[in-house]
Amino acid sequence: MFRISSFIRELDHPTPARPRGNPPGPVVIWNLIRRCNLTCKHCYSISADKDFPGELSTDEVFRVMDDLKAFHVPVLILSGGEPLLRPDIFEIGRRAKAMGFYVGLSSNGTLIDRSNIDAIAETGFDYVGVSLDGIGATHDKFRRLDGAFDASMRGIGLCLERGIKVGVRYTMTEDNAHDLPALLHLVEDAGIDKFYFSHLNYAGRGNKYRGDDARHQTTRGAMDLLFDTCLDLHRRGIEKEFVTGNNDADGVYMYHWVARRFPDRAEHIRAKLLQWGGNASGVNVANIDNLGVVHPDTMWWHVPLGNVRERPFSEIWTDVSDPLMAGLKRHPRQVVGRCGECKFLAICNGSSRVRAQQITGDPWVEDPACYLSDEEIGVAAADYGSERVVTTPFPRRRSA
Repeated sequence: MFRISSFIRELDHPTPARPRGNPPGPVVIWNLIRRCNLTCKHCYSISADKDFPGELSTDEVFRVMDDLKAFHVPVLILSGGEPLLRPDIFEIGRRAKAMGFYVGLSSNGTLIDRSNIDAIAETGFDYVGVSLDGIGATHDKFRRLDGAFDASMRGIGLCLERGIKVGVRYTMTEDNAHDLPALLHLVEDAGIDKFYFSHLNYAGRGNKYRGDDARHQTTRGAMDLLFDTCLDLHRRGIEKEFVTGNNDADGVYMYHWVARRFPDRAEHIRAKLLQWGGNASGVNVANIDNLGVVHPDTMWWHVPLGNVRERPFSEIWTDVSDPLMAGLKRHPRQVVGRCGECKFLAICNGSSRVRAQQITGDPWVEDPACYLSDEEIGVAAADYGSERVVTTPFPRRRSA
């Protein structure tokens, strides 16, 4: 995850850069249930509105939580499917909070209503994330349900009324990129706390629809808009969180953005980016699926590392006998192609290895979704093809 807001704040209020370090344990994204009331186009878990056999019981979940706490896991993101379809979701959430975890609820928002908002508030979730793929009909088309946008917005509104921190998650493709400016205005106008921009990763249904992945020039325009928007809000005293995920080239692109706009801050931002260190799948981000299988992150569901019914998570996560986990835990990673030659490898750490693996079968080749030019990453164009065309498809937001 790339925290745009943190780096924007560094422009006005720089803090000392430190050596890169890892937290004591990984953030665990936990797909407690695979059932969902929607069948979204880019669902990585390929969920459906039916029960899936073999899911962890409440007691099994609690035993795993004990191990996670002993392993110093700081954050649990309770996800699905749709986690609100799990009858014990509030019992799990309350226990996680009592144990001292930071606890997020990852929902599509359509099932948040007057019947359960009291329970959501009383559970004490630190954060509720709701997926929006655009405005109105655009969102409904992605979610394959008429009225899904309105239902999700009602859920967001109820959370905000109760003072619950709420964020919007958005995955950009060529089919919904046109709605990004409107979504950013919605975040400001509705008082939403956080905006998470996800690049399409080739997993689950996202792999099937990778032909709709946003083209490189569209991605560059989206990043410019996100940086401009975050800076504009920050300098107007409106502090919101802007983060991106699934393409750590965003950090390198931000370095070039800062070098153009604020050249006196470029080297400081570069030092802070090195402190961040890029993609952390298999290190600082982990996934447990509905059956108890552990994966390097949520986009690696096709790669099982072990099952918490058979071995504690703490043992599975520290086992580097699997070549993929051994490779993911290296920093910088031993990648080849453009990624291997990139002079900013220590910043992005090779970005998402899933796309490379899904396209070629080799997780260590270059990430096909890197949208920086050969010149920008210090690679000879003669070796890797011609320069990419750079355009800005979004209206530029006027910033301070």
